[in-house]
Amino acid sequence: MAETAYVPRLRTEYDRHIRTQLTEKFGYANVMQVPKLDKVVLNMGVGEAVNDRKKAEQAAADLSLIAGQKAVITYSRVAISTFKLRENQPIGCKVTLRQARMYEFIDRLITVALPRVRDFRGLNPKSFDGRGNYSLGIKEHIIFPEIDFDKTGESWGMDITVCTTARTDDEARALLTAFNFPFRQ
Repeated sequence: MAETAYVPRLRTEYDRHIRTQLTEKFGYANVMQVPKLDKVVLNMGVGEAVNDRKKAEQAAADLSLIAGQKAVITYSRVAISTFKLRENQPIGCKVTLRQARMYEFIDRLITVALPRVRDFRGLNPKSFDGRGNYSLGIKEHIIFPEIDFDKTGESWGMDITVCTTARTDDEARALLTAFNFPFRQ
């Protein structure tokens, strides 16, 4: 008796419906031309980590909880005296999600986290980079249900970049709209 491997909900949605919708809309000749999600990069810059190294470690632990994958602490490359920053000091953390974890994170972002944002009016439809990638910023990482604010004590902002295989912004916008990204009208 063979067990079937777990497939995220959004991945099955893409395979069953979204791929055919995009093929009809843009008239692709080959299935490999249809844009798909490539990766999601989460980045958290922690400016207070210059004075206190534990802040970067706490931010990395929180980001690991959010992503479900261990976050990497990022270090400064150059010294900037006006920011009291030396070379190789921890200044943030990042994590790159692919495959199943990526689809699970996007599902949680769209269905759980973004509706918890105060005064949320939708995502900016102009935040595409010209090559089919979309970036958004979140002011407080405590919108994710994995984070307990009582234990964390602080809230940091984070950047989320959704990388797609789309060649143009219109293709990427159609792909993300099909995934129910709540873009502003």
